[in-house]
Amino acid sequence: MANKVPFKKNDTFTGTVEDITSQGQGVVKLDHYPFFIEGAITGEVVKFKAMKVGKTYGFGRLLEIIEESPERVEMTDAIGRQIGTMTLQHMSYDAQLAYKEQQVKSAYERIGHFEDAEIRPVLGMENPWEYRNKAQIPVREINGQLETGFFRRNSHDLVPVENFFIQHKEIDEAILIVRDILRRFHVPAYNEKNHTGIIRHVVVRRGHYSGQVMVTLVTNKRKMPNEEIIVDAIAEEVPNIASIVQNVQTKRTNVILGRQSLVLWGQPYIEDSMLGLTFRISSKSFYQVNTPQAEVLYKTAIDAADLQGNETVLDAYSGIGTIGLSLAQHAKQVYGMDIVDEAVEMAKQNAKLNGIKNAAFEVGSAEEWLPKWNEAGINFDVIVVDPPRKGLDQVFVDAVIEQQPEKIVYVSCNPATQARDARLFADAGYDLQFVQPVDLFGQTTHVEAVALFTKA
Repeated sequence: MANKVPFKKNDTFTGTVEDITSQGQGVVKLDHYPFFIEGAITGEVVKFKAMKVGKTYGFGRLLEIIEESPERVEMTDAIGRQIGTMTLQHMSYDAQLAYKEQQVKSAYERIGHFEDAEIRPVLGMENPWEYRNKAQIPVREINGQLETGFFRRNSHDLVPVENFFIQHKEIDEAILIVRDILRRFHVPAYNEKNHTGIIRHVVVRRGHYSGQVMVTLVTNKRKMPNEEIIVDAIAEEVPNIASIVQNVQTKRTNVILGRQSLVLWGQPYIEDSMLGLTFRISSKSFYQVNTPQAEVLYKTAIDAADLQGNETVLDAYSGIGTIGLSLAQHAKQVYGMDIVDEAVEMAKQNAKLNGIKNAAFEVGSAEEWLPKWNEAGINFDVIVVDPPRKGLDQVFVDAVIEQQPEKIVYVSCNPATQARDARLFADAGYDLQFVQPVDLFGQTTHVEAVALFTKA
């Protein structure tokens, strides 16, 4: 009985917000017991209702702000909180940047065990709205009508949305045009429970500088009724359309894209530019969703590498070559690798498109290629990594350390895994010089960061 929690579900409490979690929830502690409350800001005194009470922590629903933070701003769209696309929209943008800097600092202290790491102020964007160049929008039937929108947080209940506010307005407009065309021709929306229906997602990409638009229809089966008429309508009605693709995803899965993609109209890619280079981007290509801030991010990485023109550089997780080809303009030779064969093929095309001859891209993992390059006598002066959120595999870290490059430039979308991996490099004899966070995702909790390590 001594461990019984002294709080009950549905009871109302008042407390001061002491911190904000990595998910953007305010933390109120009552007798050292933490409640996590969405929409609360550090320093505020709030009244909340206990919605869930566990043994070690609980969740509360914000009822009233008794003492308001000066950093609080009016929310732009309440739906954005429901669906989790704009969890920080109640905070001023300066406060969002300060929060993200603190998240990076906290990760390096708690996870990486760095006591005095140089965490620089976050490089923010000029306008933290309408910045996304890509949207992946689920399609479902609600009250007998095909709808596009987004899932309510922690559920697969679709909330119809017409304006996402953080996507470029032409992307929002294209989604609605496609939605109305699908309604017009009575195309059945996907039913997740029964695994029936046709249209699962509508994916729209738009080149930030080129304005070119790609529409991808993700279908539950290859055959789509009225396909030719629908494609003609999309080509006619969506402004600046350059490509229409069908992606077939027949599995019962949360993974959006399937393996098979078919070009229904136009070219199999759109083109856009980044740091003065032109890139072809396919329906499956990874391409940062905020182009101007990606340029800031990549320029930060290039500046950190401080190439003099005589270095051999490894671009791990090279994707379609956005970082590697930019590095190639400052290096003697760049080698890139990625486990996605389509991405590597696009990287080769992009190298040719830009007339870059000192960059070579290979399909495979680091553990496959680093021994081969070692045998060939290729030693890397600088290694640049840009892994997915899970960070680096131990095998990869070991292979990098064996190479003994002079510098390691680590680009990350997850401060927690970056800090974890930073400790591995530090323990292997590398000095952490600095961490530069860059904000690509205004109104959200996400932040990118560039870390520079030099051989001690």
